[in-house]
Amino acid sequence: MKLDYDILMEKAARIKLLVLDVDGVLTDGTIVYDSSGEQIQAFHVHDGLGIKLLQKHGVHVAIITARGSDALSKRARELGIEYLYENIQHKVRQYLELAAELGVTEEETCYIGDDLIDIKMLKLAGLGVTVPNSASTVRDYAQYVTGKPGGMGAVREVCDLILKAKGLWGEILNGYAAI
Repeated sequence: MKLDYDILMEKAARIKLLVLDVDGVLTDGTIVYDSSGEQIQAFHVHDGLGIKLLQKHGVHVAIITARGSDALSKRARELGIEYLYENIQHKVRQYLELAAELGVTEEETCYIGDDLIDIKMLKLAGLGVTVPNSASTVRDYAQYVTGKPGGMGAVREVCDLILKAKGLWGEILNGYAAI
C-alpha cells in the first residue's frame, strides 16, 4: 500500500518515535567477520546525522534487531541512541513495551525494516518503511520504499522526510547554511 505524497507527509508529521532494524537498513546487510571472528559492520555517516537531527528535534530513536554486535552497540552509543534492543526475536512485543514507556501511539511511530521478521512491525507502525534492497515480499507491506538502499543513506532519507513534514527543514538548513 503506497501512499500519495500528501498522505505520506501527513503521516510523517505525526512521528514521535523512529524504530530501526539494523542488517539491511542501517547496514547494507553484508555480514563480515575479521580473522578473530569479530563481526565488522559499516554504517553510513549520513544516517548518523539524520538520527542526531531527529533527536535534537524531539523524536525518539530506537533500534530493535534480531541480532547484535559490539560494532552496533558502539555506533548506538556514538549517536546517543538510548533505546537499543539486540537479539530480539519478537520485535512487536519489545516495541509495545517501549511505546507504552514513552507514551507513543502506533500512529506516532515510523518503522524501517527489510525482511520477513519486520512485516508485523511494518503493518503496526503508522508509517511503515522499507528499502529497495529489501526482500521483495516485504515491499508489499510497506507504505513507503526509500530511493536509497539500506546502509547507503536510506535512514537519512526517512529522517529528512520526517523533519520536512514537521516543518523543521528550513530552520535546520539555515542553521548549517548561515554565515
